[in-house]
Amino acid sequence: MTQIKEDLLEVVETTMIPEVEAYIEDLHKLIEKGEQTEDNMDESREMESFLLELQNIVLAIKEDKMNDEQAEEVYAKIEQLLEESQENLEE
Repeated sequence: MTQIKEDLLEVVETTMIPEVEAYIEDLHKLIEKGEQTEDNMDESREMESFLLELQNIVLAIKEDKMNDEQAEEVYAKIEQLLEESQENLEE
């Protein structure tokens, strides 16, 4: 496996998936308490879809169905998401 694929796999498995799962869990807790809004419901569906995309990325890497160029593009997008997320936390 190439370095970019290893890096992508690591960031998806150790950072992205756990963070998305934790966020989905928080949204589900709001729903269980009856504190949900339509926005929360939409966000929950979007995050579940995003989690599925992340899981598909892992599968594509492990099954060698993603080339290095695709891996670089996805990695760059994830880095951008993480940077934006960090900036939002700092505000």
